This record gives sequence, structure tokens and C-alpha cells, in this order.
Amino acid sequence: MNNKILKTFALGTLLTFSFSNAQQKPKVVLDNFFNNEKRENKETKELESWHYTWNDTTNGGFSLLGEIFQKQGAEISNLTTAPTKKDLKNANIYIIVDADIDKEAYGGKANLIDPTSIKNLAEWVKKGGVLVLMSNDKGNSEFEHFNKLAGEFGIHFNDDSYNRVQKREFEQGKVMVPTGNEIFSEQKLYMKEVATISVKNPAKELLSAEGKNIGAIAKFGKGTVFALGDPWCYNEYIDGKKLPADFTNYQGTEEWVKWLLKQTSRK
Repeated sequence: MNNKILKTFALGTLLTFSFSNAQQKPKVVLDNFFNNEKRENKETKELESWHYTWNDTTNGGFSLLGEIFQKQGAEISNLTTAPTKKDLKNANIYIIVDADIDKEAYGGKANLIDPTSIKNLAEWVKKGGVLVLMSNDKGNSEFEHFNKLAGEFGIHFNDDSYNRVQKREFEQGKVMVPTGNEIFSEQKLYMKEVATISVKNPAKELLSAEGKNIGAIAKFGKGTVFALGDPWCYNEYIDGKKLPADFTNYQGTEEWVKWLLKQTSRK
């Protein structure tokens, strides 16, 4: 039997990956160092990581995203230190979301993306790694050091904010995906208060909101970089409880996850 089984269905091009043993599972590592928000657990009174983390089941968590990766055959983990060459050697996908500003970071001092981390990540991507960079908007994310990393791949997050939504006026946060997008099928996504993105070679534009580019893809060596100006796939916007039914963030997240995993096999 083949170690890797690929099933393709005509409708929705559903890809399902299965692996014969744990060693072959794609490893998805989520940064918990540059994004290092903590809070007190109400029951244990101990500090715990939250906000865009696998273990966070509240609105701002990534627990549902983690489940989607696992359903597609991936193994998920956190990295609580700056990425070393050894750390990255054991990762297929590395995700940095909403790099902290001081007011958000544990202890009031953000862990900024440093030159060594940038070098390690650029070399890792060049060898075939898949890097995901998702910022937040102006005033809610660190841009200067995050952009030093993104700039290695022709990507620049702008310190601005678009698709601003007033109360429950969800239409103000729509992102319409046209036919022919490299990752997503034609659909209506929700992305609220998004930073725009400027690109130069080797990056290319991916999505737009209010006529501004908000996403990018870059091929770098054997690897791939995905960038978006919003952490759009957290629990609140993919659990189906809040958004009107015509927004398809869960479907879009599934398509995105499958695309990311497909890039890991292109070394």
C-alpha cells in the first residue's frame, strides 16, 4: 500500500492525506514566542498562553484551525522560543501570527523578530519550508521587525487598517474571492480590520479588500511563503456561530490548509 494516499473528488476538489506512520505526518509549528500573550486561568489561577494558539478554545483561539490541520493528517505543535535551525529542521510549516507589541506581550516586553531568526527562516524556506505570516492591523501588531522578515521574500505589511466593521455590519468586512484564485475557490470571506500588503519580486498579490491588496504568495528557492494582513481563521470566524451563512470562512480555511500541506510535498 502506498504510504501517501491522495483522493480527489470533482466537487470542491477535496484532498485527503493519510500517512502510514507518525514520522511521515507534515509537522505544523505555531510560534508562541513572537506572539506571547498570556492570561490567568480562572480555575487554576496559573498563567496560560492564549490568543491565536492551538489550545485556546475561546473566540480568539486557533483550536478549530488546529483540528482542521489534524483532520488533514498533520501534526501540530507550539514553539515557545525563537526558531533555531534544529527547530526548523523538524518543521514543514511554521506559522507566525500577530507579532506582539509591548502592550500585548507577557511582562510588557515583546520578543521582537531578530536577525538570527530571519536568517534561519530564510534558509529554511529556501530549502523547502512553508512559512505563514499573518499580521494584524495598525495599532494591534508589530510591523518594523516583522517586515524585516517578510522583506526577505518581497513582502511588506503596511501599518494601516481597512475593512473596518461597525458593530454587526458584517458586510463591511467582506473579501470577495474571484474565480481563478490560486488558493481559494470563488467565495465570500470575512476579514475584519486588515493591514494591506505591498509586494515585489518574488512575491505576488493574492486577495483584495476595498481595492487594496491584503494577501501575498512568494516562491523562494524550494519553499513557499504565504502572507495575509489578518489572522482571519480564528475560532470566532470559522465556528459558524457569528457570521451570516453567506460568509464561508470555514470552507476557505479548509482550502487554505490543504494548499499549505500540498506545498510541503514540493521539495
